[in-house]
Amino acid sequence: MSLIHGYILSSSVPKKKQVIDFAQELVDFLFPVVENEKTYEAKHHRKLDALKNQFLEILFAFSETYKLEEEKICSDFFASMDECKGALLEDAKAMQQFDPAAKSIEEVVLTYPGFMAITAYRVANKIYQLQVPLIPRIISEWAHSITGIDIHPGATIGVPFMIDHGTGVVIGETTVIGRNVKVYQGVTFGALAVKKEEAEIKRHPTIEDGVIVYANSTILGGRTIIGRDSIIGGNCFIVESVPSQSIVYHQPIITVKNKKDFTEPLNWII
Repeated sequence: MSLIHGYILSSSVPKKKQVIDFAQELVDFLFPVVENEKTYEAKHHRKLDALKNQFLEILFAFSETYKLEEEKICSDFFASMDECKGALLEDAKAMQQFDPAAKSIEEVVLTYPGFMAITAYRVANKIYQLQVPLIPRIISEWAHSITGIDIHPGATIGVPFMIDHGTGVVIGETTVIGRNVKVYQGVTFGALAVKKEEAEIKRHPTIEDGVIVYANSTILGGRTIIGRDSIIGGNCFIVESVPSQSIVYHQPIITVKNKKDFTEPLNWII
């Protein structure tokens, strides 16, 4: 790369739009809306071949810089797609069962930003595990831009996983999340400090099975473990481990007064 001179050589990076187009078409392939079941099978195989060619084109475009084994990466990635789709179906079923507003799995798959973000994560994570640079991050940032949910492709997330509403959720690279975990909007699983020298160590928390984390709570640190089946209430700031079966909550003081008797000046500036 030559970014130090103000530009990036096209041969050293994948084309961003091409990766985003591939990601969108792959999502559509995993959960297609079909008009006719009888003609679906043939179209499915043609689409799969087209996606493989797309992925190979992306890999070939910058593989010399990173010495990638394009054919093996492509083969291994698509071999993992049945497992990936199975996991996503479990995610969708869990959301539909847990959320009283969800009337069907189809509604979850087609409309829930949390499901969209998890789909992009599971796809990007498969590519990340194959040690392909840049492409997983492009996919995760594409999902971030359309859902407001930022999941690093290096995170380890069990099945099923549920994000409700989701805007503002941040899940860092070394986060480990167990099965049947649910998080709400504004939740952050982050690092205690942003230090480049800590890039290769576990910086983000571990969230064990069955945990629920309510809106706007922040959990930080690589040694922080939220024990299984715990509930973290809204607006909590946690930097130490929490035992299993815990309820953690922040209780603000709210004062209600009659406006007629309230003499203090209100000088709030918004």
